[in-house]
Amino acid sequence: LAEAMINNHFIDNFKDKGVNIVPRLSIKWLLIMASAKYWVSNSRMPLWIPKPKHTVYLQTWHGTPLKKLAADMDDVFMPGTNIENYKRNFLKESANWDYLISPNPYSTKIFRRAFAFKKEMIESGYPRNDFLYNANNEKDILALKKKYQIPTDKKVILYAPTWRDDQYFEKGKYKFDLKLDLKHMQEQLGDQYIVLLRLHYLIANHIDVSEYKGFAFDFSHHEDIRELYMVSDLLITDYSSVFFDYANLKRPMIFFVYDIEDYRDRLRGFYFDFEEKAPGPLVKTTEEVIEEINKLEKNKRLPKNFDEFYETFCSWEDGNATKRVVETVWGK
Repeated sequence: LAEAMINNHFIDNFKDKGVNIVPRLSIKWLLIMASAKYWVSNSRMPLWIPKPKHTVYLQTWHGTPLKKLAADMDDVFMPGTNIENYKRNFLKESANWDYLISPNPYSTKIFRRAFAFKKEMIESGYPRNDFLYNANNEKDILALKKKYQIPTDKKVILYAPTWRDDQYFEKGKYKFDLKLDLKHMQEQLGDQYIVLLRLHYLIANHIDVSEYKGFAFDFSHHEDIRELYMVSDLLITDYSSVFFDYANLKRPMIFFVYDIEDYRDRLRGFYFDFEEKAPGPLVKTTEEVIEEINKLEKNKRLPKNFDEFYETFCSWEDGNATKRVVETVWGK
């Protein structure tokens, strides 16, 4: 029997999805965690939950890393911790993992070192990305647009930024200032495009898009970002790992990085030369975003470095990663 452990404020997102829901941190959750044969998670478990000896822990993690992780980090700016405690607690957790999924050779190398992971790495690609290969067709895309009432007569821009470590209300609740000028974009692009906003789940403040009716739609609480990838013609992001996943669709991307110097040099640090390797143009203003979108309308070409990027980060993805993981952990 599979149980889905869901945070209370996300439970409504998973109703009628055909899964057995157990509220996270509830008494029932505690009992199931203590008796479960398998744990499957894409982030860390609370350290006060001991992993039973009979339990096999599959850690899927949540993305190919651009930003430095765990033992590789030089400092933390998150509330309620410091760099020593953060690293110590992280490595206590990663010591419990029996399996760790890697999406590409680049991640394998980083995960081994940053997580001090010595057990079995499943080099399979991400199971979540199978959908991007198996549903990437006109029929399924149209069905998704109709399901979520997304206009079918306009091109779709997905804006999916990440959170900033030092911008928060309290621990676990981050704020986000929308630097993208939606009004200007609507004036310049509204005849041909709409925008779907998908803010990170840790961002607590609500973005009001009511004045951009018919142009901007807030999908921040949509539980499956893969569906938003699928219906979009273009991704605008920043340092979020979404761009590694979106690259599987071989569609254009624009990187809106208005604070790149601060983010790169102070907050997190990058594993590679992002400015050089990013599979799309880096811009700092809304006007530049609009210019790049207009260029795409004329050229309709991916950047010259895209094939190299795809080979480095997406070469294991083929729509069968789930099968490889299941056969490794549970057998054929």
